[in-house]
Amino acid sequence: MKSRTKSPTLAAVGLAAVVALSLAACASSSSGGTGGKGATGSTLTIADVAPFSGPDAALGPTYLASCYGATTAINNAGGVLGHKLTCKSVDTRGDPADAVPAVNQMFATTSSLALVIGCTSDEAASVVPIINSHKMAMFCMTGQSEFDHLHFPYFYRLVPPDLEESYAMVAIAQEMHYSRIALAFGNDIGSQTFIQPAIAALKKAGIALTTNQTLDLSATTFRTEAEAIIQSHPDAIMTEALGSADPTLFSEIKELNGGKMIPIIGTSAAISPPFFKASAAAVGASAFATDFRADNLVTESSGPAYQAFSKALLAEQGKVPGATGNFTTYLSAPGGVHLYDGINLAALAMIMSKSTSPGRYGPDIIKIGNGVPGATVVYSFAQGAAALKAGKAIRYEGPGGPTSFDGYHDSTGIFQVDTYSSSGTVNVVGNLTAAQLRALAG
Repeated sequence: MKSRTKSPTLAAVGLAAVVALSLAACASSSSGGTGGKGATGSTLTIADVAPFSGPDAALGPTYLASCYGATTAINNAGGVLGHKLTCKSVDTRGDPADAVPAVNQMFATTSSLALVIGCTSDEAASVVPIINSHKMAMFCMTGQSEFDHLHFPYFYRLVPPDLEESYAMVAIAQEMHYSRIALAFGNDIGSQTFIQPAIAALKKAGIALTTNQTLDLSATTFRTEAEAIIQSHPDAIMTEALGSADPTLFSEIKELNGGKMIPIIGTSAAISPPFFKASAAAVGASAFATDFRADNLVTESSGPAYQAFSKALLAEQGKVPGATGNFTTYLSAPGGVHLYDGINLAALAMIMSKSTSPGRYGPDIIKIGNGVPGATVVYSFAQGAAALKAGKAIRYEGPGGPTSFDGYHDSTGIFQVDTYSSSGTVNVVGNLTAAQLRALAG
């Protein structure tokens, strides 16, 4: 969910957005409704707008795995209104300057576009206004707080704002009885949004902040930052610095600290196969896994929704471009779970509205996600499609659990605490309550 530049507000990117919208309009004046205009039997496209290169390159394939799994399962169940679905990668490179032309190009060249997924904190502030202007539905993985208060009719989010993740990390520190914490976050947009809420929450928890180090994601060494962290004598490090940054920092800390790791508390972005693979290579799998914890949204690990999800996702192993490491980790990765649910919600809404145009099916995403009294609970696209065909009202509950969309189309759940085994398997070791997070809020 991250980038390399200072965090812009939505207002700050207004001029860029206006220019981008003008270019997009010239390129494709009718892109916004393309999803509803395809002939029966044509293929509809779901675009994964995310970094596929640069420091955050692991994010795009994580979301693409969700797309492959969901669309294959949907197609195997008969598709949507006579259409099959396919996935398309749109590389933002984790930078708004690259994301805007990439998204404009996507609209200019993709006549069958029916849904956008991804749109991370790297580029969301720049591209959400553009996508929204094309009247295209999107499920975004951004935690930026701007989207807590601004209403974009075509924007949907199943992940929490970053400040809640900051509280979750501090709650983990409390549970571990840590009294001294160092911060080490990347200099990208998404990572920087964690820092101020974390500092405030640490103060409220009575936990000392020993040092606050910013990691330049373009750097190849962090010896200065590692030395500062070690000399501050923390009980643990709260961190998010994607790409090679965190693994390099871990390696240098271990080297400079007499071969000993300092316990790590990561964000949900650390629950990804590439992150574990790089960190394990840097310090050893056992050494990394022993003292690592991360917050993550609670996801189901059994039951009918999880069974459908795991079957769909694992069937795509070896087929997803850019996917590396232990593929089963995608079963717990935020994108692996919540974008799968988003795709299913959108596909079922298309059937319910009898339209593949986001302007028509969008409102039914809320109806299917939140449900109505007497609605039949369904745990997969196939179940939902069959129930809708039978004339039933449905409520979809996927592996991300039940949804509860608010007026800003946000739906967030409670947090769990994840660890890794030395083989890279994700283990859930506890849950964080809403009361714990409220106690740390400003």
